[in-house]
Amino acid sequence: MADDRTILAKAETLIEALPYFQRYKGRTFVVKYGGHAMGDPKAAREFAEDVVLLKAVGINPVVVHGGGPQIGAMLKRLGVESSFVDGLRVTDKATADIAEMVLSGAINKELVGWIAAAGGKAIGISGKDGGLVTATKVERTTKDPDSNIERVVDLGFVGEPSEVDTTILDTVSAAGMIPVVAPIGAGADGHTYNINADTMAGAIAAALGAARLFLLTDVKGVLDKSGALLTDLDPAAIKQLRDDGTISGGMIPKLETCIHAVESGCDAAVVLDGRVPHAMLLEFFTSRGAGTLIRKA
Repeated sequence: MADDRTILAKAETLIEALPYFQRYKGRTFVVKYGGHAMGDPKAAREFAEDVVLLKAVGINPVVVHGGGPQIGAMLKRLGVESSFVDGLRVTDKATADIAEMVLSGAINKELVGWIAAAGGKAIGISGKDGGLVTATKVERTTKDPDSNIERVVDLGFVGEPSEVDTTILDTVSAAGMIPVVAPIGAGADGHTYNINADTMAGAIAAALGAARLFLLTDVKGVLDKSGALLTDLDPAAIKQLRDDGTISGGMIPKLETCIHAVESGCDAAVVLDGRVPHAMLLEFFTSRGAGTLIRKA
């Protein structure tokens, strides 16, 4: 009987997912992959299986990955010292070269390998390939605590997307493959820039008019002051939560990315816990959902 109940539950799950398969066939999901899953082979394998399943049911996944901890570890191994300004790593030429090596090399190809092992076909690229992302140098200002005077901080080769040309992504997806994108971009000045992976994923989701942008994190989603999960938000609600201090720290730039994406062409964005097995599928293909969904007001 137990086996019959298990089989029946699986069948019911497939039936529950069917309308979502039909509604989003041919659409694009952009997934920012990082955090816990990147250091856990079991989680990485499950993530790759989810991405291959999306492709198998006619959805076009585009994966954008991070790699901050891995870059830090490689810098340490090579004896390259890092400095930080207001929590942001100053990226000199040596650091930028190492970041590109780690992101476009080891991490990117490892993820391509996981997807292949799950039965999919992936191709690893960076924002430099096919002119995918043109980057501009990030500028930051900081206030002197004594004089209260603002000064410009040079973060080196840290960039943000200024233009996205989706031709290479469209070509790869149409060929039945899954693009896996490292957050590196070329500037109009000829320099190579390291780009925050959340920001890169949001810019790509907007340019593609994606059905969903998924930001996999190490928390359940956006929480209220009592620690309960907030399941649905819009830009106005996010502003209110920021103003009253409910959201702070690293969640703020993630939500800014989501707002930019949904106001620039992406249907909706989701912040969810990448540590939960198959969290992306639970969010999208079941009525229960998971994480925090952000839509344009």
